[in-house]
Amino acid sequence: MKTIGLLGGMSWESTASYYRALNEGVKAALGGLHSAKLCLYSVDFATIERLQHAGNWQATAEILCEAARAVEAGGADFLMICTNTMHKVAPEIGASITIPLLHIADATAQRLAADGIRRVGLLGTRFTMEQDFYKGRLAEGFGIEVLVPDAEQRALVHEVIYAELCRGRVLESSRRHYLQIIAALHERGAEAVILGCTEIALLVQQAHTPVPLYDTTAIHAEEAVKWALQVPPNAYQS
Repeated sequence: MKTIGLLGGMSWESTASYYRALNEGVKAALGGLHSAKLCLYSVDFATIERLQHAGNWQATAEILCEAARAVEAGGADFLMICTNTMHKVAPEIGASITIPLLHIADATAQRLAADGIRRVGLLGTRFTMEQDFYKGRLAEGFGIEVLVPDAEQRALVHEVIYAELCRGRVLESSRRHYLQIIAALHERGAEAVILGCTEIALLVQQAHTPVPLYDTTAIHAEEAVKWALQVPPNAYQS
């Protein structure tokens, strides 16, 4: 079994979901008392969040590159960034290490393509919904059209993530708002909706809506289990 390297803590609420999903995946594959071999570096999210909202992505990259090198030195065979938003600096992180980086957008896009989804809605932080590092990767790399909520809805989605979900608060009122936004994306032609922030699955699950949902945390973890139990088919490409 390969050792999975994790850059976590962004937020720790979703990193806990990763830990559970990876161990449950290995147990399901191997049975018995088997669990995942992991090397986790969990950062202080308050520092990262301040830099995100200040637009200082270079500083976030420097912090995460240092953490990634520590994970590699700790014996990891490949690396996962346990957050969608910080894949904005995935090229810098990937270039700072010699082990492969399992990109969350690639894992998600491969699942969408396998299911024949060509037009998808995207929920996430304002950075993920509005910037091109995620949407562009799906469009250019996999030919998947990405729809995002309108400006007012994007502001609400972003606020719920940082003010509630990252702090462990799961509110029914916010779930209703999210479900309305998911329905609106579906009405605009989205065949499915990506839960493109690793905290969103704490709030919205498939049981809440008939619109197909793609939980990036679960998909990323499932792909990592495959990589851990066999040679990864493709290393990260920047």
